[in-house]
Amino acid sequence: MAIHEDSSAHKKKSSDIWDEISTFNVENMQNNTRIINYSRTFMSIIGGVIAGILGFTGLTGFIFYFVVMAITTGGLAAKTGFSVHSYFDSWNRIVFDGILGGLLSFVLFWTFAYDIVHIF
Repeated sequence: MAIHEDSSAHKKKSSDIWDEISTFNVENMQNNTRIINYSRTFMSIIGGVIAGILGFTGLTGFIFYFVVMAITTGGLAAKTGFSVHSYFDSWNRIVFDGILGGLLSFVLFWTFAYDIVHIF
């Protein structure tokens, strides 16, 4: 990471520079990524059941899925206190990680709930 150094500021010691470089614990990053995947899968299943009960078909169901994923992303960002860089290396982890993986679970439970409520 580059450190922005002001030209009017005094020279810093080399030990001070190393204190400012952010480091990540790999195990914590993996755990946080795993929590994101679990949360997205859970919300995909819940969203699929709700979409099936409400009778969404076609494109409206997929739009509902992306709305649920946007709400999930907002919830995860709120859980981090909107300081995502303290828990992840970039915003891409919290915004895009696991969205397409949950789509299959969403479609499975969407069709299952739709069949139970509206067909049988």
